[in-house]
This record gives sequence, C-alpha cells and structure tokens, in this order.
Amino acid sequence: MIEAKVRVVSSRDGEMQVISTESSGCGGCGSRNVCGVSGLAKYFAGGRKPVAVSCSANVQPGQELHMQMQEGDLLKAGVMAYLVPSLFAIAGAALVTQMGYGDAWSVLGALGGVALGLLLIRVFHWKPTFTATSTHSIQEGETP
Repeated sequence: MIEAKVRVVSSRDGEMQVISTESSGCGGCGSRNVCGVSGLAKYFAGGRKPVAVSCSANVQPGQELHMQMQEGDLLKAGVMAYLVPSLFAIAGAALVTQMGYGDAWSVLGALGGVALGLLLIRVFHWKPTFTATSTHSIQEGETP
C-alpha cells in the first residue's frame, strides 16, 4: 500500500484538488548537503501543483486526508504512461522501416506510434483507485 498525507485545496462535482502536505522523500539522509538530487528537490519543492482526484465524499477545502493506493495500481499507471507509448513507438518505426522508407520516415513513424499509444490510453480512460480517510480539519483562523 502506498500512502501520502494530502490537503484538500478545492472540491466540487465529485472531484477534489489535493496537494501533498509531506516534504519530499529526498533530503532526509545524512548526505543531503552534497547530494545533487536533494538540491533538485529543493528547487522544485516550491512549485507543487494540486492533483485532481475523484471523490464521492463530502470534503471541505483545508481538510487533511490520508490517501492510499495499491501497488498494483502504481504498476498499471507506469505501464500505461511509459511502456504502452514506447512499444507503439517501436512498432511505428519498425512498420515504416519495413515499408522501405528511410530514417526520417522511421522517426515520423515512431512519433505516430507514440501518439497512437497515448490516444489508446486516453480512450480506455483507466485511472488508479484511491482510498482516503480524514486525519485533521483545519479550523477557521488556523494556519495550514
């Protein structure tokens, strides 16, 4: 089970916008002063954007939730995001090459394969399933 603490930014029409309240996983080790990844995490940490999540519960902005997702859903999301477009890119390039066209056309075939793979993912509209439990509500006047 993959878990994260999030704060509800907004909620309407069965969808909520959430933002992580936890600091990044990087930066906690003893070598954070010399680690390039830690510096990169500090650079991008301020630019967090809310993430849309389907929600049937009545949640209020400012409410903190404990979100959970199965590892299998994370694996499926990775396959959908990376493996499917990559396989379609290889298939598109191979198809164009087999048809006897040159390298430039093979690049276009690969791009067409990526586009087709992303389109198929969009058509099947698979989304990971999250479960959430309330942890703490921010009261009026309390700083988040």
